[in-house]
Amino acid sequence: MKYLVLIYGDYRSADLAAVRALTKFKDELAVSGELVSSEGLAFPSEGRVVQVREGAKVVTDGPYGEAKEQLAGFFLVDVPDDERAQQVAGRVATIVGDRVELRPTVLST
Repeated sequence: MKYLVLIYGDYRSADLAAVRALTKFKDELAVSGELVSSEGLAFPSEGRVVQVREGAKVVTDGPYGEAKEQLAGFFLVDVPDDERAQQVAGRVATIVGDRVELRPTVLST
């Protein structure tokens, strides 16, 4: 079963130790065969919203969210069951020192 672990954070207070720990955990998941993909995301100000309005593409530059915390990265894992997914998410939450969001994927291939 595939699960997405969504990591939120305040870009104004990046923690280098947490990034190193996440990288180490990413390597552990890769060795176990559970890692599908993991990436950190660029600052929200580098993002864009792409929409189609009346048949025309409209692109708007970021940033967008008013909240301090924005989506900062993710782990996509393929694990045997929900319990293991919760263990992975718990480890990520411990590393970042905050909650993370865990969601199963749908229509996985």
